[in-house]
Amino acid sequence: MLFNSFPFLLGFLPVALILHALVALHRPGLRLPLLVLLSLVFYGWWDPRFVPLLVASIGLNWLVARWFGRSRAALLIPLAIAANLAVLALFKYAGFLAGLASVLPGLHDLPRPSLALPLGISFFTFHHVMYLTDLRAGRAPPMDLTRYALYIAFFPQVLAGPLVRWSEILHQFDEKPYARPDAAERIGRGLMLLCIGLAKKVFLGDPLAAYANPVFEAAAAGKGVGVAEAWQGTLAFTFQIYFDFSGYTDMALGLALLFGIVLPQNFDVPYRATSLREFWRRWHMTLSRFLRDYLYIPFGGNRRGFGVQIAALFATMTLGGLWHGAGLTFVAWGAAHGAGLGAGTVWRRAGLPMPALLGWALTFAFVALTWVLFRATSFEAAIAVFKGLFGLAPVGHGFKWRAFVPAALVALVGPTAWAAVHRLPPRPALAIAFAVLLVAVLLRIGDDANYEFIYFQF
Repeated sequence: MLFNSFPFLLGFLPVALILHALVALHRPGLRLPLLVLLSLVFYGWWDPRFVPLLVASIGLNWLVARWFGRSRAALLIPLAIAANLAVLALFKYAGFLAGLASVLPGLHDLPRPSLALPLGISFFTFHHVMYLTDLRAGRAPPMDLTRYALYIAFFPQVLAGPLVRWSEILHQFDEKPYARPDAAERIGRGLMLLCIGLAKKVFLGDPLAAYANPVFEAAAAGKGVGVAEAWQGTLAFTFQIYFDFSGYTDMALGLALLFGIVLPQNFDVPYRATSLREFWRRWHMTLSRFLRDYLYIPFGGNRRGFGVQIAALFATMTLGGLWHGAGLTFVAWGAAHGAGLGAGTVWRRAGLPMPALLGWALTFAFVALTWVLFRATSFEAAIAVFKGLFGLAPVGHGFKWRAFVPAALVALVGPTAWAAVHRLPPRPALAIAFAVLLVAVLLRIGDDANYEFIYFQF
C-alpha cells in the first residue's frame, strides 16, 4: 500500500483518520492501541507473512528492555543488539555474504540463500538499536508494550523512516491531539505536507525515472553509454532520488501530523551544500545523526587524534553504504563518501580557503558522480557510465536538458516543504489551492504507473 496509491489515499487513510478521531475524542485511552493496530494493518497490507516478524521483533526487544530494567545484566543489551543485527543480516545480507565467501578456495559451490526482504527491516532494526543503546546508557526510560510497539511500528515511519529517537516521540503519545489550541493548524499543515510530498513524487521524481532507468539498464546489459546519455542518466537519478525520498519524508511527516505526532525533519535543501560535511547534515538528516552518534563517536570520533578521526569517518560511511544495499557498489559508494569527508577534514585542518561557489560546485559534482555507484547494478555498469561522463565514449545524443529544469529549480532554489508550510498563512484560498493540487496528483496517479519508493529496497 503505497502512500501514492488509491488504496491508501482513498481507502486506508480516510478510515484511519475517522477511527482515530472517534477514539481520541470519546475513548482516549484506546488511542495508542488503535494506532498500533492501524500500523500493523498497514504493514501487513504489503505482505502478511512479515507481520509476525515485526510483532516478534517488537515483543522480544521489549522483553529484553524490561528484563534489563530489573536485572541490569551487563551483557543483555549487547547480545540483544547483536541478535537484531543478525536477523537483519540474515534477510538482507545472506546472499551477499555467501557470494563473497564463494571466492574462497573450497567454497565455490556454496549455496546463495534468496530470502524475501521484509519491508522496513533496516529502519525498525535501527530503532531497536537506538532505544536499547540509550537504555543501557541510562538515557532512555522504560516503556510499556503499547508505547514501544507504536514507537517501532508507527505506520508513517516504519517503511522508510525518518529514523526517530525515542526522546522525540515518546512524550507526544500522551498528548490529546484534538484538545491542542493549534490542532486545526496542525491538521492543515499535515495535509499540505502530504500534498507537497505527493507532488514531489509523482510530478518531479517519477518522470525522471524515464531518463535514468534506460541509461543504467543499458549499462547493466553491457551496452556502451555515450556522453550525452551518461550525463542524462546521472543527472536524472541525482534529482529522482532526491524527490523520491524527500517526497516520501514529507508525506510521512504530514501523515504523522494528521494523527497528532511531530516527526523530525529529514531534508534541508542538501543540494545547496557547499561541502560534503554540510551535505550529510542536510541529506537524510536522521540517518546522518544515527551514523554520527552510534558509529562515528563510538569509533573514536574526533576525540582521539586526527588519524583516528579519518579512520572513523571512512569506517562509518563504508558501513553506511553497506546499510543501503547488499552489494559492493553500495560499499564503494559509502567508502567514496568516507574518503571525501576525510579529504574535507584535511582541507579544513590545513586552513585552506574554499570559496562558497567552488565548494558548492565540487560538492554537487561529487555527490552526482557517486550516485552512479549507488544506482549501477555492478562495477562494470558503473564503469560504462563513468566512461561516458568523462568523455571516454562516443558523444551520443538525446540529452534532454529541459526535463531537469523544474526539478533543479525546486532542489536548488526553492524552500523545504517543512519551511514552506510553516510560512504559508492558513487561508481559504490556500486550502482550495492544495485541494486542486491533490486532485491533480490523484489524476496523475490514475493515469501513470505508480513507482515504488527507491528506499523501500533498503
